[in-house]
Order: sequence, then structure tokens, then C-alpha cells
Amino acid sequence: MPSLKPTYREIGSVTVVDLSGELVLGQSSALRVALRQLMDNGRNKIILNLGNVKAIDSSGVGELAGAYTPVKTRGGEMKLLNPTKKVDDMLKLTQLSRVFEVYTDEAVALGSFG
Repeated sequence: MPSLKPTYREIGSVTVVDLSGELVLGQSSALRVALRQLMDNGRNKIILNLGNVKAIDSSGVGELAGAYTPVKTRGGEMKLLNPTKKVDDMLKLTQLSRVFEVYTDEAVALGSFG
């Protein structure tokens, strides 16, 4: 099973987390660990780039939903970028597309932060 691999890019005060692999049971906790490390380092303006996420299941949806509140509680924002069709379908099905701001253009997503 391919693992979920996060890589980071800092653009000004925003951290772009490029995710690749599968956001599924047994792999999705890597997202929680990555986000906790970012917030512990004061990085709370986060874009999750989902363009290379091949699959998502209920565990992955749970990780996305569960990550939202801690980021908001610390005064931050977390936005989603480039969800694949599978991921986008799941976001719509679970109505997470109403919770998260979802972008298809990185420059627009970066500009959306205050």
C-alpha cells in the first residue's frame, strides 16, 4: 500500500503541504502528525495540495475534518488545493466542501489569506 507522503513549501506566511499517496486507513495519520508539527512551529496558514492524492476513504475524511478545528482554534486557516476527482467527489458527498475553501489555482489560494 503506498504511504501518504507530505512535503512542505513555505511561501511567505503560508505553508503549502503537498500530499502524495493515499489518504486512507493506516496512512492518514501522517497528515495529523504533519499538521501538528506545523502548528507547533507557529505555521497555522496552511494549504493542503491534494493533487497527488490517489485515494481517500472515511479515515482520510476524518483526518481532514479533525484537522480543521485545531487549526482554527490556533487562529489559523486551512484550505484545500487541487483535489482529484475522487477526493472532490468525497468532499462533496460528506459536505466537507462546505467547510473548507477549495481552490484549483495555487496563486488564488495563496491570495485568499488575509
